Amino acid sequence: MRKATGGARRKAAHHDTATKAVATVGPNDNIFEALNLPDADEWLAKAELARAIAHVIQERKLTQTQAAKLLSVVQSDISNLYRGRLAGYSMERLYRFLNALGQDVRIVVQPKPRSRREATVRTLVHRHRAA
Repeated sequence: MRKATGGARRKAAHHDTATKAVATVGPNDNIFEALNLPDADEWLAKAELARAIAHVIQERKLTQTQAAKLLSVVQSDISNLYRGRLAGYSMERLYRFLNALGQDVRIVVQPKPRSRREATVRTLVHRHRAA
């Protein structure tokens, strides 16, 4: 009788694991909410801010090293932003990065519509048009 290899055990364990279906997510949906993650609105807002930061850096044709120097961080912090690794970033820190890149950040507080059950946190990023 042959002994089962590690690969065979892993494969068998994989088939025993329950899988969870995720609904299709559209361009206006919150992927973090679709994955039932806590603080989904905040994660989406951080992702949008990080995308805006990356956009400005790329638009200015800065290297990650140049951007890091401008933002007073290390290059790996910029790499983490590009890769969506946002666990170590507060909203305030992302705002400061945008300000350092010459971007205004406006925070608007308003009543939620009656049609929506819960209040949300959302970001709206305006791209400037090339002249």
